[in-house]
Amino acid sequence: MYSLDINFLKDRPIYQKKPEKKGGITLPTGSLTPVYVGVALGVCLPALVGGGWWLLQAKIGELEGTVAQLDQENKRLDTEIASINKIKDQTNAVKAQTQALVTVFDQIRPWSAMLQDMRDRIPGTVQIENIRQIPPAAPVEGKPPNNPAGGIEITGLARSYNDVNDFLLTLQQSRFLKSSESKIITASLVDAPLPPITRQSTNGVVIKPPQIVKYTIQSTLSDVPASELIRELEKKGTVGLVARIRTMQQTGVITQ
Repeated sequence: MYSLDINFLKDRPIYQKKPEKKGGITLPTGSLTPVYVGVALGVCLPALVGGGWWLLQAKIGELEGTVAQLDQENKRLDTEIASINKIKDQTNAVKAQTQALVTVFDQIRPWSAMLQDMRDRIPGTVQIENIRQIPPAAPVEGKPPNNPAGGIEITGLARSYNDVNDFLLTLQQSRFLKSSESKIITASLVDAPLPPITRQSTNGVVIKPPQIVKYTIQSTLSDVPASELIRELEKKGTVGLVARIRTMQQTGVITQ
């Protein structure tokens, strides 16, 4: 006899054979918005990049033109600045020459004015034999420069020592000299220089001349600018120098 074997496990779902997938493209199901967005981005992004690159190149070209224009302007300004600097150098040279000329005029001490000043101050009992100008001392390193005008030395005769002192006091009041550096160097008694005819009387007796004082006074010329001595110079008759100084004051070269 034959027996029947029935296997009911094969009827369960897990034992069922899955249908085989057939080849081909499976279209997506559902919303297609992401697909459209992707396609739009793929088309627009290259266009945007290309447009941006074109605008960037145009801007670069514009900036290069501006830079070239600025370079030309810079070169032009450099040329003008060089010309201005040259003019400034020439102006400074002229100012230096003018200042040197002004300094020369301010350091002038007319001998005519100084001699007239001494004539007005010398006592009647004092005589001047000689006036000598003393050159300025050589400059010493580390010390301020000496007065370029130098000084003067006066030698002469006076009736007495008091007369020499009076003469010194009047010289110390002169604005043409430094009062603090005016001093008596020597003063001694000597025989008065009498003519030979008066030294001997008719009977052969020799007459001894009276004694007087031989003096030496030294002083330093004042370093006050001549532009500040206009009043004194006018009083002493120095018209030419005063006129030049007044002209320079009017033009502003010398301050009043």
